[in-house]
Amino acid sequence: MKFNIASAQKLLDIDEERQYRIFYDKKIAQEVPGDSLGDEWKGYIFRITSGNDKQGFLMKQCVLLPYRVCLLLADGHSCYCTRHAGERKRKSVCVYIVGPNIAILSLVIVKQGENDIPGLMDNVLPRRLGPKGAMKIRSFFNLGKEDDVRKYVVRREVKSMKKEDAKPYTKAPKIQHLVTPLRLQRRRHLHSLKHHRIEHQKEQKAEFKALLSKHVAEKKANVATIKAAHKTAA
Repeated sequence: MKFNIASAQKLLDIDEERQYRIFYDKKIAQEVPGDSLGDEWKGYIFRITSGNDKQGFLMKQCVLLPYRVCLLLADGHSCYCTRHAGERKRKSVCVYIVGPNIAILSLVIVKQGENDIPGLMDNVLPRRLGPKGAMKIRSFFNLGKEDDVRKYVVRREVKSMKKEDAKPYTKAPKIQHLVTPLRLQRRRHLHSLKHHRIEHQKEQKAEFKALLSKHVAEKKANVATIKAAHKTAA
């Protein structure tokens, strides 16, 4: 079970079928009230995200067969992570409808109830890493276009594990999609090169047209002189 606001997770081991029977015949991404789990879960609403059957195979969306199937999965499919570009692999997955064969169910709290759950609400885990993209940093700190994004990147303190008396240092991610004056200068330079290349091609095309017209005119003149010579000879 996961609570996104506190970035915390909790594992519940439920043995009584009457408590988790409410999840039967529910599909992935459906919302289920958690009142049947106990009085402490009164008012909570969960969303089913995933699950595993008794043999450990994952639930996959849109698999309607009551038994496991072996699907050819590729990049972009759920339940599979590619190691190489263009790689495909057959993996066994199970039905995406909750039933007695499902042993583990992953839930996300959509709506918080009346009571706070110990171990899930009282422990707020800080984010280890901050945003990396330039636009995400601007939206995270509510910055404008004139603000320098590089001053607001989240740094974290790191201490060496090899030396105990080593001085701690800080690390920061490389900002992605960052538009700097150097980047704008390089972009203007590339645009100017493209413009000069187009102008040079136009000049070459004009020179070729002039040369071609001159060649055609000379050829016509030669043909005309040959015809005139034949007429005089006749």
